[in-house]
Amino acid sequence: MVQKQMLVSIIIPVYNEELTVGNVIERVKTIMQQTGLKYEVIVVDDYSADKSFMVAKKYGVRVYRLKMHLGKGYGLRAGFAKAEGDIIVTIDSDGSHRPEELPRLLTPILQNQADLVIGSRYLNQKDVAARKLNAFGVQIFNFLIQMLTGVAVTDSQSGYRAIKRAVLKNQQLKSGGYEIESEMLVKTAKEDFRVVEVPISFEQRTYGRSGVDPVNDGFKILLSILIAYLKG
Repeated sequence: MVQKQMLVSIIIPVYNEELTVGNVIERVKTIMQQTGLKYEVIVVDDYSADKSFMVAKKYGVRVYRLKMHLGKGYGLRAGFAKAEGDIIVTIDSDGSHRPEELPRLLTPILQNQADLVIGSRYLNQKDVAARKLNAFGVQIFNFLIQMLTGVAVTDSQSGYRAIKRAVLKNQQLKSGGYEIESEMLVKTAKEDFRVVEVPISFEQRTYGRSGVDPVNDGFKILLSILIAYLKG
C-alpha cells in the first residue's frame, strides 16, 4: 500500500463496551500505522451507561457522545458526518472483528476494484455461529437484496466494511438501528457501484451480550431493504 495521500476514516460505534473498546482502538491504530496510510479514528458513543466514553478518550482519537441512546445507525451516521477520509471503514467495538484484517477490506478499493467492500463471516473456512441474527435470517436478507438489485452477497448484515466517501456522501441514510448495513448496501447496489466481499474472521464476543432483537430488528432490516430499493 503506497497511496499515502489517501485518508482512511475508521468509525467505531460504541454502546456499553468499556471492556473491549480500548483494545479495538489500540489494534486499529497499530495496523493502520503499519499500512503507511494516513488515517483517523472516530469513536461514536451511543450514550453508554458504562465507562465506554471515558475509556475511548484515553487513546488519543476523536470521540463523540450522543446526547441520548439512539441506536447503531444514528451512531454511524454521526460518525460519517464527522469523517474526512476518502475511504470510510466501520468496525464493531465488541472485539468480534479483527482490526488486523483491515487491510484486507481496504485493498480492493485501493486497487480500484471495488466501491464497497464487505467483510463476510461466511466466506471463511470455519463455520460461523449466528451472532446478531441467525444464519437463516441473514440468508433471507441476502436473497431479497439479490432479487431486488442483482447483487449477490453472503453477509449483507456484516458491520465490518469499507466504502468510498464518494459513494457514501449522496446516500442520505435514514436508518437508526442495525438496519443501516442493509440500507447502505441496497443504495450502493442500486447505483451500480461495485460491491465486493472478502473473508473475515468473526470471534464470539467475550463480554456482555448483543443488543439485537432478532424479531424487531429483523423486521426493521426487511423494511429498510424494501424502502431503500423503492424510495432510494
